[in-house]
Amino acid sequence: MVKSALPDGTPLALYNVDGRIYATDDKCTHGEVSLSEEGTLIGKTVECSWHFGAFDVTTGKATAMPCERDLKTYPVTIIDGIVHVDA
Repeated sequence: MVKSALPDGTPLALYNVDGRIYATDDKCTHGEVSLSEEGTLIGKTVECSWHFGAFDVTTGKATAMPCERDLKTYPVTIIDGIVHVDA
C-alpha cells in the first residue's frame, strides 16, 4: 500500500491487487486511522489495525464490523507507467 493525495490534499491509499492499482480514501470510515500506514492488505481486503474492520479495496465495500460505511473509491488509469487518480 502507498499513501498519496489528490491535488486538493485529500489523502488516498493506493493498493496493488494482482497487478491492478486501486485507490480509496486513506482514512477508515470507523476511526481516525490511515489505512495505507496502519492497515494490512490481504488479497483485495484491507484490514484496519484499530478495530479490525475491513474493506474490499476494489469496490470500497465494508466487509467486516465495526465498519458499516463504505470507503470512497477513485478511478485509476496508468499512462506511461504513471498512476493517475481521477477525483
